[in-house]
Amino acid sequence: MFARSSLASLPSARRSFSTSTAHRADFTHAVIGGGAVGLAIARRLQQRDGASTVLIERHGAVGTETSSRNSEVIHAGLYYGHDSLKTKLCLQGKRMMYELCENNHIPYMNCGKWIVAQDELQMAELEKVHEFAKSMDIPIRFVPRDEAKRREPDVRAEAGILESSSTGIVDSHAFMQFLHGAFEDVGGDTALASPVTRIDPPSADSLDWKIWTAPSGSTPPVPGSPTPQAPSPESEESFITAETVINSAGLYACAINNMILPPDRHRKPYFAKGSYYSYSRSHPKPSTLVYPAPVPGHGGLGTHLTLDMAGRVRFGPDVEWVDSPTDLAPNSSSERFQAALEEIRTYLPGIDTDAVALDYAGIRPKLGKLGAVASGKGFQDFYIEHEEGFKGFVNLLGIESPGLTSSLAIAEYVHDMLYR
Repeated sequence: MFARSSLASLPSARRSFSTSTAHRADFTHAVIGGGAVGLAIARRLQQRDGASTVLIERHGAVGTETSSRNSEVIHAGLYYGHDSLKTKLCLQGKRMMYELCENNHIPYMNCGKWIVAQDELQMAELEKVHEFAKSMDIPIRFVPRDEAKRREPDVRAEAGILESSSTGIVDSHAFMQFLHGAFEDVGGDTALASPVTRIDPPSADSLDWKIWTAPSGSTPPVPGSPTPQAPSPESEESFITAETVINSAGLYACAINNMILPPDRHRKPYFAKGSYYSYSRSHPKPSTLVYPAPVPGHGGLGTHLTLDMAGRVRFGPDVEWVDSPTDLAPNSSSERFQAALEEIRTYLPGIDTDAVALDYAGIRPKLGKLGAVASGKGFQDFYIEHEEGFKGFVNLLGIESPGLTSSLAIAEYVHDMLYR
C-alpha cells in the first residue's frame, strides 16, 4: 500500500491559528479510517467541486486491518433481509464493484457460489434463501443433481445445492490501491501513522470540528475507551479543523464514537476473530465457492471454501470472540482445527486433511454477539447515521461483511447524507 505524511506534516495542518483570520476550515471532510470503506468514502467526497478531504489512518499504510484479512468475496446479498442497509448497499455495491473492476482492470472473477445442504433442516434454510433472493431479483437457482455431479464431482450435497451466479471474488489489495490512487489523483490528502486521540465538535467558540492525533511513537487509545490518550500541553494547537467528520475507523470505530458522543450514547465494541486455512494440494479443487447452509444466529457464514485470484483454495473463517482487535494470530487450538476440518469434510469429503494448514486470521467489528444472517434472532445491520445533535458527523459502526462488497455504495450513501 501507499505511504504518505503524518497528519501534522500535511500542508493544511501547518496553518496560523490567529483568531483574527476569516473562518475557513483546513479541510471540508476528515475521514477517519483507511480501509476499503474509508477509502471509498474519501474518494467520493473528494470528487465534489472545491472539496478538500483528508484521510486519517492510524497505521503506516492503508487497508491493513479488516479489509485485507477477509475472504475477498463479492457477495450477492442473499442473507440480510428485505429492509436492511446490508441488503440495499450490498446489491448496489456489487453492481458498482463489478463495473469499477471491469473498467479499471482490477483483478476479479465472477466465479459464482454454491450453498450446500446435507439434510432437511439445512435444506429448509436454503429454501428461505431462495425465496428471499427471488423476491429481490437476485440471480439464484437450485442445481439439479446430475448437473452438480458433472460440474463439481468432489462437492457433497446430500439434500440440495443453491447456486448464486452473481457472487464473485476480487483482489482486495488492488481494489484499495485503485481507490487510494484515485482519491489522491483528485487532490485528496492522506495522513498515515496518525491515530486519532481527541475530537472536539463545533462550539460557540469554533465553527468547525477539531481533530488531534498522537505524535509518532505514542501509544494509541484503547479500542472502545471513552477516555483516549489526551494530547500533551505543547501539542494543544497541533490539530486540524474540518467541516465534517466521517467515522469509518472499523475496529476502532467505537473508540471514535465514544470520543464525540455523550456517555449515554457510547458503544461497546465486540470483536469476532476468524481463522483461515490454506490447502496445498491440487485436488479436490472446485472452481466455484462452496458455503454450508447458513445457521440462524451464528456470527458468520460457516467455514466455507473460497478461491483467490490465483485459483488457490482456502477455507474459513470460523468465529471466535476475542477482547482485542490486535489479537490477529490465527488460533492454533487443535480442537478448533478439528472442528473446522469436520465442517469442511461435510461438503468436501475427499479433502486431504494433511494438506490443510493454519494460514491467517481477520477480525470483524461487531456491535454485539449477534447473527450474520437475518433469519433467526439477533441480526446486526450496518449502523450508518448522521448523528442527531452533531452536525457534520457521520458515524459508521459494525461495518463488517459485506462491507467490502458494499464499500462503493456506502460511499454514495454517506455523500447523500451530507449533501441531499
